[in-house]
Amino acid sequence: MGTMKLKGRGWGIFWLVVGALYLLVPLYGMAQFSLETGPHSYGFHWYQTIFDSSQFRSSFLLSLRLALETVAISLVLLVPTVFWVHLRLPRLRPLFEFLVILPFVVPPVALAVGLVGLFRPVTWLVSTPELLAFVYVILALPFSYRSLDAGMRAIDLRTLSQAAESLGARWTTTLRLVVLPNVRSSLLGASFLTLAIVMGEFTIASLLLFNTFPVYIEYIGETKAYPAAALALISFVLTWGAMLGMFIVGRGRGRTHTEVAMTR
Repeated sequence: MGTMKLKGRGWGIFWLVVGALYLLVPLYGMAQFSLETGPHSYGFHWYQTIFDSSQFRSSFLLSLRLALETVAISLVLLVPTVFWVHLRLPRLRPLFEFLVILPFVVPPVALAVGLVGLFRPVTWLVSTPELLAFVYVILALPFSYRSLDAGMRAIDLRTLSQAAESLGARWTTTLRLVVLPNVRSSLLGASFLTLAIVMGEFTIASLLLFNTFPVYIEYIGETKAYPAAALALISFVLTWGAMLGMFIVGRGRGRTHTEVAMTR
């Protein structure tokens, strides 16, 4: 029995090393290429070139602004909706779960064209990048909803709401002071997922002719080799930073639930 455990652990370590090499070796090659400034000469010249570029700064700040707007709109729309469905309309949950997977089915091109037609009477919105925030809310809907839905199901929502109502609290007060502090990790998880989606979306932004960060990455990739490698590495670090944030939030949430269970 002990020998089988050792073999299983050995195979686990082997596949872990293989997976790490599969991920890290291309990254090492890309990093080495991005640092190359000449024959056997390395430095951060290409990174400095990128950071000094006004196009990089404007495109990155635009995508970051759109990400924050998308997070704000998503949370304002979804948090009360998920709360109300869980508390008052549980029979509609299957319908909502069906609706939130529709963004996986609708092609991005059809989504972009449809939203442009919908908001065409609002001229100022169609001509500004803020239109993308509404598109990204729809793209991030499946991930945001799942994160918030899991958070709401992890707490005794009905008991907390009834206790708050017995003290004279309105549903908005209950949501703000009772529910939100208990689903903080789900809120952060939904926010990080939305941030990663917005910072990496290329198709719709390119179709609508907005110079976001992914569009800038594509342009550099088609025109300049060394800066493209440096920019790809920067983008990778940003994306994995968001994923690391989700992992840390998830660990904190699991530890909190474990401590609560032990105190009971």
